[in-house]
Amino acid sequence: MNTATKNLENDHGYILRLIDVMEVITKKGAPDVRDLETIVGLIRNYADGIHHEKEEQLLFPLMAEKGFSMEQGPVAVMLIDHAEGRGYVKGVREGIELYKNGQQGAISVIFRNMQGYIDLLRSHIDKENNILFRMADNVFSETDQQNLLKEFSRVEKGGSGENVRATYIAAIEELEGIYLPGKSR
Repeated sequence: MNTATKNLENDHGYILRLIDVMEVITKKGAPDVRDLETIVGLIRNYADGIHHEKEEQLLFPLMAEKGFSMEQGPVAVMLIDHAEGRGYVKGVREGIELYKNGQQGAISVIFRNMQGYIDLLRSHIDKENNILFRMADNVFSETDQQNLLKEFSRVEKGGSGENVRATYIAAIEELEGIYLPGKSR
């Protein structure tokens, strides 16, 4: 059965693939600024946009209804991680602007923030997939899961009614083709 938690785990798979691309870029040296801007856009619109909206606006509140605290414990830790991730992305974005304005040293700011994001997200996703989502599976009914899935679909379509999530996935796959050619999925 397809569940809301499986949907989120599927998102995590694509986010991890984007992180793999980021890691390759941090080892390359001089980055292609357009690709860095694409990555920031993907994080902001897909990982922090669609995905975190599904978690923060739908999953976590339902978990709170089932007795989980939003102020302490696993849900609170996930929210703290989300905020920390946003800080790293802000650092990357600011570094890109400095780099575009001719400050070559800004590459170290970009890469330091990218690596922080990479390390944070790998740990964060592991905690969500293996602990938090399993806790949710234990307290959600089949109806809860299906209702969440319906709401997730609405979020994935955005205001346009088309599946914007698919557009972001295609962009991740395009970056993989550039930075991870031949890596089979």
